[in-house]
Amino acid sequence: MNFSIQTILENEKVILYPLNENDFDALYNVACDPEIWKQHPNKNRWEKEVFQSFFEGALQSKGAFKIVDKSTNNVIGSTRFYDYNHQENSILIGYTFYGTDYWGKGINQQVKATMLDYIFQFVSKVHFHVGAENVRSQIAISRLKAEKVAEQEVSYFKEQPKFNFVYEISKENWNNYKVNKEVK
Repeated sequence: MNFSIQTILENEKVILYPLNENDFDALYNVACDPEIWKQHPNKNRWEKEVFQSFFEGALQSKGAFKIVDKSTNNVIGSTRFYDYNHQENSILIGYTFYGTDYWGKGINQQVKATMLDYIFQFVSKVHFHVGAENVRSQIAISRLKAEKVAEQEVSYFKEQPKFNFVYEISKENWNNYKVNKEVK
């Protein structure tokens, strides 16, 4: 891999900063809301001990970000790049969550678009793991024109494997989506 999966990324509303060990408290202040995890495969991630494991896995991935609202400078969530596959020239985006105050405001789509624009300089495909029960995230990822390509159990860091859907978007489809979106 000749590129960084943990560089500062930015759009009009948010900045994605590489996650570091000093970010735990600010991120947990967002993650401690049980509502965030209701449709998620790991429904108890709002518990501090469970979130601590999630956070450790995020740091070890070396591809995780804290997401900061530019207007308030508050941490509003997290996401990450992970599992780069040299043979397939692909990478995954996932482990994304936001505080409920940021749901339905287009933040997720803007964050994913920023990540996709960056990573498609280096890979030809991006995959997303989405919990089989996480309808909200399935709808969100479909809006970006990612297509469901598989179903599989995913092993989360220090957690039991959970059933997920795998979505995919190619660089070509992403570029076509952006062109068609701008035309409308």
